[in-house]
Amino acid sequence: MSLRSRNKTKVEFSMASMTDIVFLLLIFFIVISTLITPYGLNVVLPKSNQRNNNPKTVTVTITSDQNFFINGQPFNIEEIESELKTMMQGVDKPGIVLKADVMVPHGFVVKIMDIANRNNFKMVIATSPN
Repeated sequence: MSLRSRNKTKVEFSMASMTDIVFLLLIFFIVISTLITPYGLNVVLPKSNQRNNNPKTVTVTITSDQNFFINGQPFNIEEIESELKTMMQGVDKPGIVLKADVMVPHGFVVKIMDIANRNNFKMVIATSPN
């Protein structure tokens, strides 16, 4: 007597769903890789769409010919720290808005940032809208 089932189980594996997942992952990684910016390439600054609505306590401006101004008054680089300290006395949350020309060497901007860091002043770098 031969006992065999009428319904045979098919042992198959469908690759259709696996290929769909692989292609979706491939598309995802291709799209994400275009969003990554390479290191050390052309940087065009300063431009931004962001606006800062915080009250501006003191504005430090550096012109392209390395002249320094605090709220429109000219100062030497050596006088800036002492002048900022006197202007910030009594201010609850002292802050500086730094407006530096695009052509200003990076070192001058870093000097102002260092002054702000030493004296615990909040620092905002102003940019022009796009």
